[in-house]
Amino acid sequence: MAEAHQAVGFQFTVRPEGVDLKLSEEVIKNIYLSGVTAWKKRAIQFKNGVLAGVYPASPSSWLIVVIAMMSSLYIPIDPSLGMIEAIAENLPHRDCLSVQTRAVLSAILFATGLWLFLIYLLRYMLKALLSYHGWIFESHGKMSTSTKVWLSLVKMFSGRRPLLYSFQASLPRLPVPSVDDTIYRYLESVRPLLNSEQYNQMEMLANDFKDSKAAQLQRYLHLKSWWGTNYVSDWWEEYIYLRGRSPIMVNSNFYIMDLLYITPTHRQAARAGNVVHAMLQYRRKLERGEHAPLRALGTVPMCSTQMERIFNTTRIPGIETDIVQHLTDRKHLVVYHKGRFFKVWLYTGGRHLLPSELETQFQRILNDTSEPQPGELKLAALTAGNRVPWARARIKYFSQGGNKVSLDAIESAAFFLTLDGEPQGYDPAKTKSLDSYAKSLLHGKCYDRWFDKSFTLISYPNGKLGVNAEHSWADAPIVGHMWEYVLATDCFHLGYTEEGHCKGDVNKGLPYPSRLQWQIPKECQEVIETSYVSAKQIADDVDFHGHLFHEFGKGLIKKCRSSPDAFIQLALQLAQFRDQGVFCLTYESSMTRMFRDGRTETVRSCTSEAVAFVRAMEDAGATNAQRLALFRKAADKHQNMYRLAMTGSGIDRHLFCLYIVSKYLGVDSPFLKKVLSEPWKLSTSQTPQQQLNLVDINKFPKYVGAGGGFGPVADDGYGVSYIIVGENLITFHISSKFSSPDTDSYRFGQHICSAMLDIRALFKPENDKKTVEHATQVQLENGKNDKKTVEHATHVQLENGKKHK
Repeated sequence: MAEAHQAVGFQFTVRPEGVDLKLSEEVIKNIYLSGVTAWKKRAIQFKNGVLAGVYPASPSSWLIVVIAMMSSLYIPIDPSLGMIEAIAENLPHRDCLSVQTRAVLSAILFATGLWLFLIYLLRYMLKALLSYHGWIFESHGKMSTSTKVWLSLVKMFSGRRPLLYSFQASLPRLPVPSVDDTIYRYLESVRPLLNSEQYNQMEMLANDFKDSKAAQLQRYLHLKSWWGTNYVSDWWEEYIYLRGRSPIMVNSNFYIMDLLYITPTHRQAARAGNVVHAMLQYRRKLERGEHAPLRALGTVPMCSTQMERIFNTTRIPGIETDIVQHLTDRKHLVVYHKGRFFKVWLYTGGRHLLPSELETQFQRILNDTSEPQPGELKLAALTAGNRVPWARARIKYFSQGGNKVSLDAIESAAFFLTLDGEPQGYDPAKTKSLDSYAKSLLHGKCYDRWFDKSFTLISYPNGKLGVNAEHSWADAPIVGHMWEYVLATDCFHLGYTEEGHCKGDVNKGLPYPSRLQWQIPKECQEVIETSYVSAKQIADDVDFHGHLFHEFGKGLIKKCRSSPDAFIQLALQLAQFRDQGVFCLTYESSMTRMFRDGRTETVRSCTSEAVAFVRAMEDAGATNAQRLALFRKAADKHQNMYRLAMTGSGIDRHLFCLYIVSKYLGVDSPFLKKVLSEPWKLSTSQTPQQQLNLVDINKFPKYVGAGGGFGPVADDGYGVSYIIVGENLITFHISSKFSSPDTDSYRFGQHICSAMLDIRALFKPENDKKTVEHATQVQLENGKNDKKTVEHATHVQLENGKKHK
């Protein structure tokens, strides 16, 4: 055991003549190096904290201001307008100081005050600039003069080389929309889903709410928005996630897949070693705030608050509500393999374990043949079942003794690692390989992932990996940002030997991973089994289908002068109508991270314009020109709604917060109750690619991720996640429930594919015309107005266009 190994470094023997003390030189060295590393880490964190704290200024700018004020002492002009002299007259113990000393101290104090004032002025000006969102509503590729000027000012006030948290104090607060605007947009969103009688009833409820209770509730929201940094995020985390008492497995947690086509090594321990080391590198940069902040247009900063809790974070169950526990400086992880839990230290001698050292530790676990202790095999099923039984079991069976020590080791770990025993991954030769891979990541065996950890890293015997993430602490793009960095570091920086092992020397002197010890009584084992049965029913009911859409991608969609997201969302509406024969309330997730502590907003994708387009597609009498016109109108509407959601003018978060205030005040609102009870039968989300600079996809086209997905939100609906990869691939992750007779994930995937192709067909004549015009232009330039060459090229392109049709 690690503790026993370290204990032998310190020995003493009591003799009649005194105490014989023996110290191990190796242990003393490790202690010394650990101390040096700890102080170095504190120094770097302090330095970066100061840099972020005074941003967009710099510590050196303070010296410049001080020198300038000191220089003013020797010129007849007083830039402080007498304030330096006033400070000198009011210094404590001024009689003990010389005139020159008083002048210098007062100049330094004034310069410091002026410097701080300028910092706050710069931040306020930057915050004012970032509160402008007109740029986002401009047509793609077209930028007005005012936006260009605004962008230049933002760049000027943003400073140079910002750290991860440099912009936090300059981000604007999420605005509270007006009740009139929110209700208008809400009624507009439900109009295509309700008949005239239903709509008139909803309109009456909405107007009654607006005229009676809305003003009072809105005042409280304004007060909260002024007092807090974000009027939505804390309530969203608490009431949507932490107060839910149903299982979080499938219902809340999500997953992210490995590289789609590439497996850098087929050695399980080696791949896990490289990836865990890359995660430790990412965590170190995160703790120091050294990651570059994400910025839209390369200039507009995004909030980085959620990234603070990627590591060392666990959701702790409670009877009425859970809490999110975040710790700092955790130096171990917990590994699950074949029903056993192992604690693995991540540091030695004040440094991270090297990839080869981590591989050695993981291989030792794989080689371990010991049996699970009674109740240990399915222990993690407690995190997969209902929250109340888990909370009660935690209090009764895990609050003292060895069980508490072992549970603390899991909950305080940097993250959780599962060494799985069944190969997974995408295999073109197997039709359902992606489906099996997704289900393994989403729920596994229901007892081999610790669903309460911020994320569980899952390693498979064939070298594939994946992540299962808990949702309350952050949204998918946060985990995705870490995962992009880790995969790029694994493949392009760390690498492997020719035999597939991690690079570096093997250190066999490391202490072996230690088994966590449990004493689980029969009563607790029954609770574990009950949670497992409940979780297995949920897992077995998940109908998943993964579809790789190769026919075309973002590149062609952009040539059609359409937003890729709007294109896909309209395809989903068409697929939904063909699959179900009706339209439904559709959820698309949008981010609000341009605001301080922003998380997400809902885009209601099923609009009246989208419905008109879908009906035209299904109307045999409609022409392609009519369909294309309706498509463009629907796409523009979707884009506008997405932009409104991103800029704080969405519908659902505002109504959600009004509902929470009404519950606090005991105000009954039939309108808000009706809104909050509406089911989202089609829930969709796009997985963004955030760090395109890490991997050149044009140079390494096979090094692409497969994205991730989530479980169905409604019992009779679909969950659809998609990722736009490069220019020619879109991956869809589709989930539903076997228990619903109306849904079928594979069937819905086929509808999506056909809908994408049918919409693409609307643009073919337009694209063929562009191809002819482009070829003509090229020949004009190359042939120097050679008429015959131009005519020949045009004729060939026209013939090709006819064949294409």
